[in-house]
Amino acid sequence: MERDAEEAPVKTRITEILGIEFPVLAFSHCRDVVAAVSKAGGMGVLGAVAHSPESLEIDLDWIEAEVGDRPYGVDVIIPASLTGGADGGYSLDDVRQLIPATHIDFVDDILARYDVPPLPVDDSSESLTSFGSLGDATPFSADAAGAQLEIALAHRGAFVANALGPPPQYMIDAAKDAGKLVGALAGRAVHAERHQAAGVDIIIAQGYEAGGHTGEIGSMVLIPEIVDAVDVPVLGAGGIGRGRQMAAAMALGAEGVWCGSVWLTTAEAETHPVVKDKMLEATSSDTMRSRSLTGKPARMLKSAWTEEWHRDDTPDPLQMPLQPVLTRTAQRRIERAAHTAGSGAEKLANYFVGQIVGTMNQSKTSAQVVYEIIEEFIDSVESLAARIES
Repeated sequence: MERDAEEAPVKTRITEILGIEFPVLAFSHCRDVVAAVSKAGGMGVLGAVAHSPESLEIDLDWIEAEVGDRPYGVDVIIPASLTGGADGGYSLDDVRQLIPATHIDFVDDILARYDVPPLPVDDSSESLTSFGSLGDATPFSADAAGAQLEIALAHRGAFVANALGPPPQYMIDAAKDAGKLVGALAGRAVHAERHQAAGVDIIIAQGYEAGGHTGEIGSMVLIPEIVDAVDVPVLGAGGIGRGRQMAAAMALGAEGVWCGSVWLTTAEAETHPVVKDKMLEATSSDTMRSRSLTGKPARMLKSAWTEEWHRDDTPDPLQMPLQPVLTRTAQRRIERAAHTAGSGAEKLANYFVGQIVGTMNQSKTSAQVVYEIIEEFIDSVESLAARIES
């Protein structure tokens, strides 16, 4: 059925408290995607984990100039537990000293066997996968996130979220003082209960199908468990990139959806061209949960990189933040060299993505994705209502 999605707002508690037309939140590291989704009636949420303070300031200023009065959000990562502690912990040099020589040798061996060239002496490239833009800050630490949070709260974004574990109390308090709503991802009902008790306003129930850091419970089971466990609005996440999946999530009690993977192949996305092509060709079985990039289980595209780390005769990935520090330069080398067709770097290249990748087989604009989700959602709801009436 053809309809104008722009003229069919969907009302839930999420749309009311965020002031948006559609309860579709788009997590993306790309500012262009964030702005496009907010302008289309949803709400873009910028993933800040790999931003330096300077680049985050630039991107948030740019987003605000693009979206006008429309709301947007910022997502940071402050883990509750990691090597060195979440309150700052070890310095980057301290972390490097903790990395075993066996793991360094293994990464060097991968790069040598796949003939990945070294970086040029004057290389200043940044990589979302390797967290190169963080400079001397330790990835996934309060040191790295503290400045990001401060900058986010100084801007006018309506929403801040912690994407890994419970938001620390100081984050919740600071956000509330700045008049922001606070969100947090949960992979179990008990996590959601803790979030609510701490003062979180919106809970993202993220199922096993999701890209990036995700748990072991599928969305079909997880969403209603979390909805039943808390009183605050819940967003469904994991395996959601179409309107039928949005309808399913909302039938399970969610009041909106949180989508991440579906934006990676959009026209605006800054996804590495080689990785984008792999995603466009991938099926839903071409992803896996792997600790090989961050040290925690994260769903990503299968590639030679994941195969190397999951062989029986290779070292186990290190804990966070040792693993991202170990692999950051290697990932930058891979991304730089992956443009060469048939190269080892091309075989190694991958990125975080969920099982929804199997339907991401055509590049579209972010606005088009939003409108198609809403159109299919409305058609699905009307179709189901017709079945009940008959």
